[in-house]
Amino acid sequence: MTAAVTPAPSGGGTADGVTDGTTDAPRRAFVEQVMGMPVSVHLRGDVDSPAADAAVGQLFAHLRKVDEVFSTWRADSELSRALRGELDPRDAHPWLAEVRELCTVAELRTGGLFSAHTADGGYDPTGLVKGWAVEGAAAHLAHVPGISFCLGAGGDLVAGAGYGAAPSSWRIGIEDPRDRSRVAATVELTRGGLATSGTAARGAHILDPRSGAAVERSGSATVWGPTLLWADVWATALFVDPVAGAGALELAEPAYRHLVL
Repeated sequence: MTAAVTPAPSGGGTADGVTDGTTDAPRRAFVEQVMGMPVSVHLRGDVDSPAADAAVGQLFAHLRKVDEVFSTWRADSELSRALRGELDPRDAHPWLAEVRELCTVAELRTGGLFSAHTADGGYDPTGLVKGWAVEGAAAHLAHVPGISFCLGAGGDLVAGAGYGAAPSSWRIGIEDPRDRSRVAATVELTRGGLATSGTAARGAHILDPRSGAAVERSGSATVWGPTLLWADVWATALFVDPVAGAGALELAEPAYRHLVL
């Protein structure tokens, strides 16, 4: 799933399309290439504590483990081995079963606008794994006293705060999918997740599960709300069918908001 976020037009320091609008609190940033994409962590507050350093290390280790389990590019990943019948489900990492169940729930909630089933009858949970993985990684930061954070991965974002800390408000610039030099809108995110799905960055890679064909149109769909996992799923569903997706989202998840461009 793709996301397109660019720097908001004003505020404090920018990265991954995020500004916090302040300059007084200590800040710190970390970036690593994981799961085939740049992953950035932005902290405010008690950013130099040993607990903060340890949590960031655990966060990146979490994502590297997800890549070992789920990568569709690695022949030795557990998912690849399981799909080839070389790995007994009883010996597999429990994440595989967890994600498969989440994919089933996502297909039901979205009325079939999101699916891990491929047109040839195969299984590819990639559209759910990134949001699920990034949200799981961000949980390591939630235990750190005195910080607020924003974690960005390929454009998808999770914001929150550690133990006893007041969360920051992060301004997210949403890229215009038809003119990627322009910010089309900004969203304030304090806690929760934001995801964008579209074709501007990677072309027509999103399939309509109802037909098995790629969605060829331009544009994007952005969803934000309590969790990145479900924001990511719903962004895909709304890009596949903006009208049906919006109706299903409003019925199933009224706490989420969306923007279709």
